[in-house]
This record gives sequence, structure tokens and C-alpha cells, in this order.
Amino acid sequence: MQEIINSWLTAQGVHESYLTLSSVLIACLFIFMLCSISFYIAKNYVLVLIHKLTKASKNTWDDVLFDHQVFSRISLLIPFILLLLLTPLLLDESSLLATVLIVFAKIGLCFQIARTISSVLNVINKLYRQTASERYLPLNSTLQVIKLVVYLVATILAVSQILDRSPLYLLSGLGALTAVLILVFQDTIKGLVASIQISANKMVAPGDWIELPKYGADGDVIEIGLNTVKVKNFDNTITTVPTYALTSGSFKNWRGMLSSGGRRIKRAIVIDVGSIRFYNQAQLDKLTSVTLITDYLVAKKAEILKQTGELVIDSAITASTINTRQLTNIGTFRAYITAYLKQHPKVHHDMTCMVRQLPANEVGLPLELYFFSSDQNWVNYETIQADIFDHLYAAAPLFGLRVFQHPSGYDWQKATTNADA
Repeated sequence: MQEIINSWLTAQGVHESYLTLSSVLIACLFIFMLCSISFYIAKNYVLVLIHKLTKASKNTWDDVLFDHQVFSRISLLIPFILLLLLTPLLLDESSLLATVLIVFAKIGLCFQIARTISSVLNVINKLYRQTASERYLPLNSTLQVIKLVVYLVATILAVSQILDRSPLYLLSGLGALTAVLILVFQDTIKGLVASIQISANKMVAPGDWIELPKYGADGDVIEIGLNTVKVKNFDNTITTVPTYALTSGSFKNWRGMLSSGGRRIKRAIVIDVGSIRFYNQAQLDKLTSVTLITDYLVAKKAEILKQTGELVIDSAITASTINTRQLTNIGTFRAYITAYLKQHPKVHHDMTCMVRQLPANEVGLPLELYFFSSDQNWVNYETIQADIFDHLYAAAPLFGLRVFQHPSGYDWQKATTNADA
């Protein structure tokens, strides 16, 4: 081929002193043109045709292949292959230029094949996410390790081409660099081990809601990688957490709540201790209109009446308020809350539901509600919780109870007005 070019240049009247340089320039120009034309055809015609075929196909995997640029990266192999094949034909293999071009083509092929394999692995990961029923297999981390190995092999092959040495020669020297490699890839090694532990113990999976206060993460896991775990917080920010942090530290996973069918509500109403009283008969008569505690009041009145009669007969004492058992407004209010929760349509009735007193403190007597809503959606959950406590705050005065709050400016103004009056 070189002789043909030289003969043509001689026929065109090129001087013999410029013959070699002109031949090299024409050969390089010819190689460059063929490589460019092949890339142009592959990108603007072949890829367009493949795109139309994938759109027309009913399969989804070929669309994923196209979206992850598998075909595009394969098409980039063509210019490097042509460069590798045409250089020995058009240039003297012993020349420096031919050697550089061949080495460049081989290096380009190594890394382009590595990029193609990486795209195929991305396709496998995407298809796995769409079809897999088991979320805990550490496929993403495994694929990242494979990608790392692929690029490491591509780098070794590229360096071996530059040094004109066998890849085995370079691999034999890696043993002495083991300590350095472990130091460089320590996060990768810890991430790989952590991802295996996370998968084996089913600690967390994409889609789980987790909390890691140390890293400011509170949201849904969107990706578990080799080195990092991506968490999409509820304010739509993304927090990246080291994978090994999930195994070396503690975190909260809300998966159990999501799978249970209920979401816990645990809040207290603080009652002013000074408003707690015994009920007299007139006050009890006013509560007969509250249908939720009608049965409770009837049962308690009968029970107290029986105990009071027995106590008076046995002890010969007067049945006064302090000497005998009586209904209190705080106890009746607690019974009302229990009945209200048990008939509420948004409360999960198959899970724990109770109202309990906590130890009194300097602000009053906390009356804690512990129950579960049947709707786990965050917005609906907050609405249910607010509606229930709105009702209970408004119902407390009906039982003669005051909900405690620190005095406000209005309270001081009211007290001053009353004092002046």
C-alpha cells in the first residue's frame, strides 16, 4: 500500500526528498478520514436505525440497552479497530508514528471495551431492580466491584502496551504493592464487606425509610452502593452515607412500621393537678348525655354503690366522699378517651391502644395516649393525630379539667383586670 502511494506521488511530480513525508501525511489523512467516516455513519445512521428498532420492539430490555448507551459505546469501537487495522497497511510498522498509533488504538480499545462492559452491567442492575422480588441481594455493590476489576484490568493492559511488556510481568509486581493497594482501596474493601453484611442480615434495602442523625439522614434509601448509601430526605435533599457506617454504627429503620399496617401515635395531654376533683351526683347527671361513657358510668355507679353499702354496713361509718370510693373527673376523662379511640375509624383496633398516667411533674399530670393510626401516609397521619387531640383539648373542660400551659400575657392582663375590679 505504501508503494502504491509512493508511485502515485512520484507520478504527481513530488520531489524524492519530500516523498516519505508526503506519503506519511497522506496515509495519516486517509486513516483519519476513514475512522471519522465510520464513526459518523455508526452514530448518525446505525444508531438511529437501532433506536427505531428498539422503539418498535415490544421488549423492554432493548430499550434499557439503548438508554444506557450500550450501542453507542460499541459503535465507538469501530474507529479504534480501523485505526489498528489500517496503520500497519498504510505506514511502516517499524516507524515511531505507526507504533504510537497502534499503541493508542490498543489503549483506546481496552478502555472502550471496559466502558461497554460497564454499560452492560448498568443494564443488568436496572433490569434486576425492575424485576427482582428479593431486594436484599447486594447486586449493586457486586457490580461496582466487577466494574472496578474491569477498569483495573484495562489499565494493566494499557500500561503493558505502553511499556511493551506482558501483563503478567505487571501482575507479578502487584504483590509488593499489596499493602499500598489495601491502603488506597480500604474504603472500597470496607464497603464491600458492609454491603454483604447488610444483605445477609437484611438490615436495609432500597425503599426503606431510615434515620441516621449523625449524618443528618432521614428519608428513603434510593441506592446502596459499594462506598456510599444515598438517602433522599423528606425535604428532597440527598444525603450520602458511607456504607460501612450502617454496620459500624446504629440507625433506625422504619420498615417494620410500614409493614405492620399501623403507625404509632404517642403524645400526652398535661392536666393541671389543681383541677382534679371528685364528682358529685349533679355533675354525674350532666355526663349522661355523653353516649361514649354511658355504659362506663352505669357500671361504675353500680360498683361504687355496692362497695359503699358494704363498707357502711361492715364499718358502721358514714358514706362520705373521702371515706368511700368516688368517681373522679380525671378517671372519667381517661375512660372517655379510651372509648373515643376505640370507636375512631382511623385508629388501628388490632394494635395496642391505651391511655395511661405518667408521673406528675412541675407542669402537671401527663395523660399519655398510646395507639396506632390505620393510615401510614405522613400527611394523613398528622391530620388524624391533630384531629384527635383537637377534640380532646376541647372536651377537657366538659369534665371540669384544665389543660396546663404556662401563663401568657393574656393571663396576666386578665388577672390584673380582675384585681382592679
